[in-house]
Amino acid sequence: MQYRAEIDGLRALAVLPVILFHAGFEWFSGGFVGVDVFFVISGYLITTIIISEMAEGKFSIVNFYERRARRILPALFFVMAACLPFAWLWLLPNDLKDFGQSLVAVSTFSSNILFWLESGYFATAAELKPLLHTWSLAVEEQYYILFPIFLMLTWRMGIKWVLILLSVVFLFSLGVAQWGAYNKPSAAFFLFPTRGWELLVGVFAAFYLKYNAHLKSHTVNQMLSLLGFGMILYSITAFDETTPFPSFYALIPTVGTGLLILCAVPKTYIHKLLSLKYIVGIGLISYSAYLWHQPLLAFARHRSFVGMPDINLIALCVASLVLAWFSWKFIEAPFRNKKLVDRKQIFIYSSSLLSVFILIGLLTHINKGFGERFPAELHSYLAIGGEGEKARNTDCHLTDTEFMLTGCVFGDQPIPPKYALIGDSHALSLLQQMEKSFSEFNRSFVLYSKNGCPPSLLIESTHAGHKNCPMFNQNVIDDLVERKIKTVILFSRFSWYLEINGFKNSYGVREDKNFQHFVEGSDSSIEDQVDEKLESMRGFIRKLTSQNVRVLIIEPIPEMGWDVVRQKIHSLVFDKPMLAIDKKSYEVTTKRRFEKFAEPLMAVPNIRIAATSDLFCDIDSCFGERNGGLLYYDDNHPSDSASQMIVERIIENLF
Repeated sequence: MQYRAEIDGLRALAVLPVILFHAGFEWFSGGFVGVDVFFVISGYLITTIIISEMAEGKFSIVNFYERRARRILPALFFVMAACLPFAWLWLLPNDLKDFGQSLVAVSTFSSNILFWLESGYFATAAELKPLLHTWSLAVEEQYYILFPIFLMLTWRMGIKWVLILLSVVFLFSLGVAQWGAYNKPSAAFFLFPTRGWELLVGVFAAFYLKYNAHLKSHTVNQMLSLLGFGMILYSITAFDETTPFPSFYALIPTVGTGLLILCAVPKTYIHKLLSLKYIVGIGLISYSAYLWHQPLLAFARHRSFVGMPDINLIALCVASLVLAWFSWKFIEAPFRNKKLVDRKQIFIYSSSLLSVFILIGLLTHINKGFGERFPAELHSYLAIGGEGEKARNTDCHLTDTEFMLTGCVFGDQPIPPKYALIGDSHALSLLQQMEKSFSEFNRSFVLYSKNGCPPSLLIESTHAGHKNCPMFNQNVIDDLVERKIKTVILFSRFSWYLEINGFKNSYGVREDKNFQHFVEGSDSSIEDQVDEKLESMRGFIRKLTSQNVRVLIIEPIPEMGWDVVRQKIHSLVFDKPMLAIDKKSYEVTTKRRFEKFAEPLMAVPNIRIAATSDLFCDIDSCFGERNGGLLYYDDNHPSDSASQMIVERIIENLF
């Protein structure tokens, strides 16, 4: 296969945006499309090699897997091994357990399936996964397994039928990707069936160039290569985590890459650019750079805990390139040299190390992240982290697309309920403390709560797992009337439903960047719907009061923007003080929006507001810990002790 320097330059164009995107630089909000560029390149290169050998009758699947093992595994193993000591020192038990699972998944070429099952690619927690990026390697490895077998089975049918069958697969895969991006976004992002069509873009380019020369028109090549380059740049800068992907939007970077492969021929501007010495140099080390960048960023985030300054992020990006050069020169190159490492050795080394990493991963999983690494004083906090305090009574709390009420009554149950607790998972956080307190006062209440749903008959969520909110809230009103409930306590995460780009605190830490809420039937964009959302939530409150129900609205609590339990453990392990946020960041976001919502309701006789900010804040700051007790069990839900204080505030206003 003739060497094309511009393909290595194209690899540089793919890897740099991915690195900068994972570092968090907003200028590269669509940098994740670099992976799509890699897919097209892989499809092109692998297909070119296979069909050239098949045409000459020289193809050997053993030789093919040997080349893939030499190319992929040594550098991957080196990076995985380098991660082990940092994972042991810095990862909490739940994180180390997850890391162990990822070691097994990477070693069995299934990490894309694991990360699909765990969380979305754009979730905040994903930034802390050292091996998250290996999902794309798993997709390529699955392609390496299936594609050669497909060609071996269909080659005798002739090129025409091979291309027809591939076209059918392409259209099916693209169609599933389009549907999945809107209905099953996490599965669509990670899994091979919705990514296969991207590799096929490169496959078609390889078939074209195998049996046809490059276009002869210099003008056409010039225009199409500039167009392809522009399509990739547009995707890198214009796309972000809210772009449905990989839908038809993914055609822009992938077709753009295909145009560069076909048309960035010598004497075109793009060929000259991509063939520059230093760009080609980055392309040569791009695989190792891709391997190194995510572990560096993830471990640094574990160690620093909160957002890092840009200079640190840039240093980590540069470090990934330096380490990439080292592993390219001393790991990749030697193992690709058959004179230094023969076939038998590469297969023995590969199978042995795969087995070792699987064993390490299984032991880490079985031992639940080796919690005994940490001193005894941390164990109570470790029990809260992960699933400890979240293990609440959720039988009566609705999730996903559920909207039919279960009618659970809590408190002094022989007494017919005259009270109701309404809201989302924040309301659920109060359940245990409210049940205890209401029992002491010989009262009972009904719980109506559903994940991610605001108090509105019009607001729906873009999140596939938080659907049917208006239907749920209408059922709540109907059930309240039927039960003759007299008092409603409303506790909800108001700020989340009103913010467009997610919560942002004084440290610049953001969360919930993927989920948005919109008013059904509105002609306005989501960005312009804040007032409509406010009014729709007021309408829900007014509808309650119109049924002769009094409403106690609980002021939304401040949000830290980071997991407070994690921060407590981090502060003890690394001897660092607990962080607080500037109270102004709470006042200008959550509090200001809530006051705008509540002001028109203050004159309604049956409505009262219960303040909570004084429980979490002093004059200057808001805290995750006060008087020796944690106030949150994650980044935004009140802990048991904080919930008790909120319930006491409720009691003060009701009884």
